[in-house]
Amino acid sequence: MKQQSELGSVKEGKYLLIDEEPCVAVSVQHSKPGKHGAAKARVDAVGIFDGSKRSIVQPVSARIYVPVVERKSAQVLSISGDVAQLMDTSDFSTFELPIPEDLKDKVVQGEEIQYISSMGKMKIQMR
Repeated sequence: MKQQSELGSVKEGKYLLIDEEPCVAVSVQHSKPGKHGAAKARVDAVGIFDGSKRSIVQPVSARIYVPVVERKSAQVLSISGDVAQLMDTSDFSTFELPIPEDLKDKVVQGEEIQYISSMGKMKIQMR
């Protein structure tokens, strides 16, 4: 799910879509309008799920899409190698997600963790 917004309203730490990938804005710069043009905005962002850096430069009035990013909690049912089987605490659905390298020692069977969900993708993320 996604909503529309203007590029000029994006702030650092906010979400936006670049190349159909949900990203979080790392830096936002605005330039002043010139003699023949409109003010421009440059947004540097990092993909939420793939971690790659992306940039976008457009007029501040350009329409962009903002993804709906949900933070949810789940209980760890089991761990098999690098994959955790999780159960959502609100709707009790079960699913499997890979455990990120930096969180391997923090994901423990029986404990509750947080994950993020956006545009059909999910990722384990601690508080």
